[in-house]
Amino acid sequence: MEMLIGTSGFSFDDWKGTIYPPQLKKEDWLRYYEKELGFNALEVNFTYYTLPSPRSLEGMSRKTSPHFQFTIKAFKGMTHEIKEKGGNTFVDNKQTFAQFIYSLKPLIEAGKLGCVLAQFPYSFRPSVDNFTYLQRFKELLGSIPLIIEFRNQSWLNNNALQFLKEHLMGYCAVDEPHLPQLMPFHPEATTEIGYVRLHGRNTNWFNVPTSIRYDYLYSPQELKEVLPPIKAIASKTKKVFIFFNNCHAGSAAKNATMLIRMLQEKVK
Repeated sequence: MEMLIGTSGFSFDDWKGTIYPPQLKKEDWLRYYEKELGFNALEVNFTYYTLPSPRSLEGMSRKTSPHFQFTIKAFKGMTHEIKEKGGNTFVDNKQTFAQFIYSLKPLIEAGKLGCVLAQFPYSFRPSVDNFTYLQRFKELLGSIPLIIEFRNQSWLNNNALQFLKEHLMGYCAVDEPHLPQLMPFHPEATTEIGYVRLHGRNTNWFNVPTSIRYDYLYSPQELKEVLPPIKAIASKTKKVFIFFNNCHAGSAAKNATMLIRMLQEKVK
C-alpha cells in the first residue's frame, strides 16, 4: 500500500513568505514543494478552469522526481457545463474529452498520472440520465483511472458506491462542513485507488468566495480523528491519495505536514 499526501494546488501568492521562502522564485516552488516540504503528490486544479496544454504539464513533470504523482481535476466542460443552457439536454463534449486526454500525454508517458478527479457540483443529483453520464465519462476516459467526487449527499442513498464499483470508478471521500445536504465524510473506496479530500470545516460555505470557503486550519485533534478512517481506506487499496484543499493562507500545506508527521510517529 502506498500513501500519497499533498495539497490541492501549490502556486498561491499567499503562500509566499508563509510556506515558501520570500526570496524563492515562483518557477522553483514546485521543486520546493516536493524536496523541502516532503509532499509526494499534487492535485492539479487549474485544469478545471482551462484545458491544459501538454507543454504545461510536461514542464511540471520535469520539475519533480520520477516517483512523484499528479492527479488532474477534470475540466468544467466535463463536469459542470454539461447541459444546454436552460435545458436538460446534455451537450456534445466528446471533443472536449479528446483535448483533455491529449493534454495528459506527458504525464502518462512519464508514469506520473495517478488519476483524473471528476468533481461534480451540488446540483448534480442521482438520476437515470446522470448515472448514464457517469458511465459515458468513464468510457470516454478509457484506461485512465477515474475518481468521482459528489457534493450532494443524496448520492449515498442511491446505490452510487455499488455503481462506481461495477464500472471501475473510484470514490472520493470528502471531509467538509457538516451542513445539510453536503456530503458527509464517508471513508470508502470503490477501486484499488483510494482518494480523500479535506476541504476544511468552515461553515460559511455557500455563495462565498473560495478564499472564505477554504479558510480553515485543522487542529491536531481533528487530524487525529481522520487518521483511522484514512488507514482503513489504505488497508483495502493499492494506493491512497490524501489532499488538503483548505489552501487559503497556506493552511493546506501546514495540515499536510502535520498529517505526515503523525503518520511517521505512529510508525516509530
